[in-house]
Amino acid sequence: MLQDIKTLYGSKIAAIDGDIGHVKDFYFDDKTWVIRYLVVDTGSWLAERAVLLSPHAFGKWDQFEGALHIKLTKRQIEGSPSIDAHTPVSRNFEIDYYRYYGWPAYWTGSSLWGTSGYPMVVNSPDAAAAADGVRHHHRADKHLQSAIKGYAIHASDGEIGHVAGFLVNDRSWVIHNVVVDAGGWISCKEILIAPGSVDRISYEDSMVFVKLSKADIERTSDRGLAKTST
Repeated sequence: MLQDIKTLYGSKIAAIDGDIGHVKDFYFDDKTWVIRYLVVDTGSWLAERAVLLSPHAFGKWDQFEGALHIKLTKRQIEGSPSIDAHTPVSRNFEIDYYRYYGWPAYWTGSSLWGTSGYPMVVNSPDAAAAADGVRHHHRADKHLQSAIKGYAIHASDGEIGHVAGFLVNDRSWVIHNVVVDAGGWISCKEILIAPGSVDRISYEDSMVFVKLSKADIERTSDRGLAKTST
């Protein structure tokens, strides 16, 4: 099922033994277009560091409660590898993180989540060993970025709105579409743009450039999905 992640912002995070905070942001891989982590605002609890949660830990999202349930205890989260809130996510951090939880590392196999197309909880010595691998000395995975909420969307002939969210598959956490607030220049309040139509993302300027003209988008707006014309 497709889920708009904008509805998750601000939702409570319910661990097995109590709430730990709320959803602050997401990290996604801008090459494979997969959500890799959720960022938790823990308030005064663990306030000195950022808390990241992989979709491996996700349980049920209760829309009535406005809460995402996770399959971890507060003690497990507290003991997880620490990362500073202002430090990029490095592969070395990810190796320690995946080894700690015993999950199969997504970068070690040919599938989106390593050994599977979905984030699966394995909790086995083999999974931890696979996550260990060779230490990487670069500072961060440059393809792992914040969820670009609010970034301006530029068509080939001008700005068309800004990023309002992502539509994701709530099993694989693959991003199917970028949800764009069209800002009133077109009859649709929101339009959907496929990741394949994105030409590049400028993180320095907070802009997303797409391989579409405004005419392309208007022609497809009745279907709600903007694709590159052929």
